[in-house]
Amino acid sequence: MDSALVIGGTRFIGRQLVSDLLDHGYDVTLLNRGTHENPFVDEDRVDHIDGDRTNDSALEAAAMTADPDAVFDCVAYQPRDVQAATRIFADCAAYVYISSGAAYGREDIPKRETETPLEPCSQEEATDDTMATYGKRKAEGDRAIAAAAERGVNAMSVRPCIVYGPHDYTARLDFWIDRVNRFDRILVPGDGTNVWHRAYVDDVASALRLVAERGAAGEAYNVGDRRLVTIEEMIDLIADALETTVDVVHAGPRELAAAEIELADYPLYREYPHILSTAKLAELGWESTPLETAMDQSVEDHLASDRTGRENGPDRDAEARVLEILDTV
Repeated sequence: MDSALVIGGTRFIGRQLVSDLLDHGYDVTLLNRGTHENPFVDEDRVDHIDGDRTNDSALEAAAMTADPDAVFDCVAYQPRDVQAATRIFADCAAYVYISSGAAYGREDIPKRETETPLEPCSQEEATDDTMATYGKRKAEGDRAIAAAAERGVNAMSVRPCIVYGPHDYTARLDFWIDRVNRFDRILVPGDGTNVWHRAYVDDVASALRLVAERGAAGEAYNVGDRRLVTIEEMIDLIADALETTVDVVHAGPRELAAAEIELADYPLYREYPHILSTAKLAELGWESTPLETAMDQSVEDHLASDRTGRENGPDRDAEARVLEILDTV
């Protein structure tokens, strides 16, 4: 394969995917509405087709114009999107859908592609557009992949956990980088041992490419850091990248409640561990970036951006009240 169509392709995962494809000799065509700045506008090997992926005619035109070997679907948010794309791109060498670890319907540790059941999805939920049904819609998209494979389409899906890294517009990790960069004392929800599996964006991009090149039709592949860290260990990695040290202070529900803060108000905090097995993807030859390297790059990008992530978590003044209370205990 040497040509790719990326549906989306200008923000975060899609952006890094295009860079990875270019690094591996692909010619790339982007299909999107052009509502976000195109970072590849001056790249000779990247073409752009203006179109709305929810419009089947736009997908059909892209299939004829680009005639890609591989299609990467970064912005399929409803099952219908996947159903249409697997039909329109049925003759391509590979179609890869970005699903999500949120598609799993049971809290296994770890969640495995062939063992952990997916979320159910009703007809009403399949056409919803709220975060409440996000995992359900992604799961139904995975079922559309399996159905397409039964029809002979070389369709596959990749299920990332929480993705972080350069150009992350969600700014969830930025909240913590900003805290460590500005303060000597960092308030951490709970006892600091919370685990919410994360995936470095470069590794998600390489996983998508490898699945297109080596994956099996109808299969799903989890992707996440091969070495998991707790939220407190994540803060240590950030501090090391910033060449600083911080004092971590733990706060439980009772202490946080004094400032009207809840544990779940903190980004990247999850009460129950969310862990994905990545063994199946590793069997394709995939490797993850060392955590220190991934965090160094994430911190460097944060410092060069205008993202603070402060809108994603509690106000620092509220945290100061909690710290005062803990100091008196």
